[in-house]
Amino acid sequence: MSLLFSPYTLPSPRGGLPLANRIVIAPMCQYSAVNGEAGDWHLAHWTSLLNSGAGLLTLEATAVTPEGRITPDCLGLWDERTEHTLGNTLQRARQLAPPMPVCIQLSHAGRKASSAAPWQGGQLLTPAQGGWQPVGPSALPQLPAEAPPTALTQTEMAEIRDAFVAAAQRAQRIGIDAIELHAAHGYLLHQFLSPLANQRDDAYGGSLANRMRFPLEVFAAVRQVFDGPVGVRLSAIDWVEGGLDVAQTAEFSRQLKALGCDFIHVSTAGVSPLQKITLGPGYQVPFAREIRQACGLPTTAVGLITQANQAEDILQAGDADLIAIARVLLYKPRWPWEAAAELGGQVQASAQYWRCLPREAQSIFGNVKIGQR
Repeated sequence: MSLLFSPYTLPSPRGGLPLANRIVIAPMCQYSAVNGEAGDWHLAHWTSLLNSGAGLLTLEATAVTPEGRITPDCLGLWDERTEHTLGNTLQRARQLAPPMPVCIQLSHAGRKASSAAPWQGGQLLTPAQGGWQPVGPSALPQLPAEAPPTALTQTEMAEIRDAFVAAAQRAQRIGIDAIELHAAHGYLLHQFLSPLANQRDDAYGGSLANRMRFPLEVFAAVRQVFDGPVGVRLSAIDWVEGGLDVAQTAEFSRQLKALGCDFIHVSTAGVSPLQKITLGPGYQVPFAREIRQACGLPTTAVGLITQANQAEDILQAGDADLIAIARVLLYKPRWPWEAAAELGGQVQASAQYWRCLPREAQSIFGNVKIGQR
């Protein structure tokens, strides 16, 4: 039997979360919210993803405060208004697709906040352009030409921690099944972890133990209030000499496990423009393997995994427990169907789609019988 299409249960202290298969839809920012609110774009987008046949949908990076958004167009979950629109939109999308668990990625962009959307250049926006003053662990800008962020006080850090907690409670109220904290790609929690962005001289800077302190505090506080699985997406390395490396990230993952972390999603990079990434198919898989071996947590591999056999081989080798795909699903919205046909797996699909398959692939829907009229 294909491992990619075998069931898997994400653990949690209060009961596991069953997944129909090992395919995870990774979070993909859409930059299409209005004042943090989900809308018609999200309804169409989530409905498509929920009809993909994957095992788990992870919603895009969702800001826990307005100032934590990457762009003014990013999704949020910081008050009753954003909670209502996100919950209502997700509920409507779920009514248009087979059952699939939903995870949400909670995030704060830190010094990378207040930026334009990628198709608008991605540059830092001034208040006159609709932006705001970013914050970070230290007053160090992401790019040399940018204005520096404001270094956070410990009081402000506690407020952000509490905002993560409040967002997690909102997620639980609207029926989200799992939470992924975003500690990757150069956003705030990653900024605290990386010596390239964190040059504090208090208890939250300097040594690895100090740089881990705030992300661990945020995780512990969220873990305490959410019933389902809580995991972390992390950048295993910065791809910059003197930056975060895989040995430090492995120690961070062990500390997360001790606090009750349920899964790790292993990516890389994002904190420095000096990064030199060695790209290639599955280029981040070796880091997933090393982190998995170091901490023993259920581990998701991601990054240029685009072929069914490639995903299956990663699982068969024991390099990861789950496979995350993202942009390939935007190009091929039914990629899991094709993978199931290739590997002999099965997926769920809405009845309206049952008649679409070529004869040789009809077994992927199980024992569905379609009458003629």
